[in-house]
Amino acid sequence: MLKRGRTGRGPRSGDNGAHWISYSDMMASLLLVFVLAVVYSVYQYYSMLEIKTQQLNEQQAELDRATITLVQREEELEAANVTLMGKQEELAAIQIQLDQQENDLHAAQDALKTQEEEQAKLQLQLAAMQSVLEAQRAEMLTYQRRIDDMIGVRSKIIQELSQALSAAKVGASVDAATGDIILEGKVFFDSSRDTIRAEGQDLLSRFVPVYLGVLMRPEYVDYVGEIIIEGHTDDQGSYMSNLKLSQNRALSVAEYCLQLSSLTDRQVSQLQSLLTAKGRSYSDLIYNADGTVNREASRRVEFKFRLKDSEMIQEMNRILTQMEAQNSL
Repeated sequence: MLKRGRTGRGPRSGDNGAHWISYSDMMASLLLVFVLAVVYSVYQYYSMLEIKTQQLNEQQAELDRATITLVQREEELEAANVTLMGKQEELAAIQIQLDQQENDLHAAQDALKTQEEEQAKLQLQLAAMQSVLEAQRAEMLTYQRRIDDMIGVRSKIIQELSQALSAAKVGASVDAATGDIILEGKVFFDSSRDTIRAEGQDLLSRFVPVYLGVLMRPEYVDYVGEIIIEGHTDDQGSYMSNLKLSQNRALSVAEYCLQLSSLTDRQVSQLQSLLTAKGRSYSDLIYNADGTVNREASRRVEFKFRLKDSEMIQEMNRILTQMEAQNSL
């Protein structure tokens, strides 16, 4: 039995060894395939890893470039912001200037409007002044014509006074330029007195009618503005005492003239409206050729007439003053 058992197991043992060899080969082959698969997988993994790493590196490079670009852009944006802020500040400053200029423009417009209004007022005033000036010029021309007429009138009055006094044989000297008539004081008054002597009364009685007869003629009377009687003294005594004396003498002559019976009522009325008496003390002395005072000649009475030309000249001067004042505005 034992032999059978061994004999029977012998062939089986040989078959099992072959079987195990085939199985081992198969397992080795499978292991090899597995290893190859693993190696391939690892290879594939590392290949993929390398590719991914390269892609990641490229992406990282792109990211770095993008970061650099972004940083640059941020720097550019920051610079642009700084520039923008500067521009905004400049714009704000310009806006302030524009606002100021606008305010100045409004102020200038207001000032211009005010000036235009003032100019309009000035033009109205100028037109009014022009009208006044034209009226004043016309008035001055009228005065000038009347003065020109009066120049001839004065000459005629002086000439006729000289002729009339000479014809009446009245001892009186007539100034050829002014028409002033000097009557010697010794004929009228005693020394330091203001009462008219008889000789003076006689002279006045003959002189005054002739004098007024010329001045009160119709062709002259409208031109006569004033008849002046002046009393003069010599230089003896104080000025004030001589002023009083000369004034009293002039008044005495004026009173006597107004009481002359040879004058008509019309002549008296005309004389009252024209007559003025003045005392001159010794303010207008008469001198001898050697420079000494001629006291006898200085004691005198003068009759003067003033034409209305002086009034018109004063009026013309007033008008000229007004015209100059208006032209200076």
